[in-house]
Amino acid sequence: MIAVKAVAIDLDGTLLNTAPDLAEAANRMLSDLQMASVSLSQVMSYIGNGAEKLVKRLLTGEMESEPDAALLKRAMSSFFENYADVLHLKSELYPGVRDGLDLLQNGKFRMACITNKPEKFTIPLLKAMNLYDYFEIVLSGDSLPRKKPDPLPLYRVCEEFGIKPNELLMIGDSISDVEAARSAGSYIFSVPYGYNSSSGTLKSDREVSSILEAAKLLMKA
Repeated sequence: MIAVKAVAIDLDGTLLNTAPDLAEAANRMLSDLQMASVSLSQVMSYIGNGAEKLVKRLLTGEMESEPDAALLKRAMSSFFENYADVLHLKSELYPGVRDGLDLLQNGKFRMACITNKPEKFTIPLLKAMNLYDYFEIVLSGDSLPRKKPDPLPLYRVCEEFGIKPNELLMIGDSISDVEAARSAGSYIFSVPYGYNSSSGTLKSDREVSSILEAAKLLMKA
């Protein structure tokens, strides 16, 4: 088993099931724009690369297409306003998250949260769900010039913690998490319950059923 000194954990789809609130904000935005609503499953398939990517996908119905610039500006404003209103109405911790974080904390692992969600939503959400105090570092999608799948956020965590990349484990649900960890030279565990499957050409080092399972494995190392 791998031996690491610190753990970085993704937010949406890994720590929290935020999809219901994101979907509510998305459909309020689409209603504001007089566009057809989308299903929860559709929104879930769009999550993982930050708010702007999510809104672009909602507007175009495609993963990488670019909508009209003026429409995108209106949509972003509407989405941010609506998401602020529903930020944690239905969001829930996934099973094993609290126990897993407690075990990692008791094991003296240093912890960071690395997400592509904008900071103005990340911090209030973590605090509302009583998760914020577990993390020494919280890096959001707009904290640095580049976000996942770029390795920069992982490098910053390593720098702040004074560790090497191979002493850091990333835990996430998406291919962005896997790519970021692989590029940084860090370990990566994937969870199977998130939104943007990490399965593909870049495999994680291990799939774990929960944060608790990951913590138990690290405690045995």
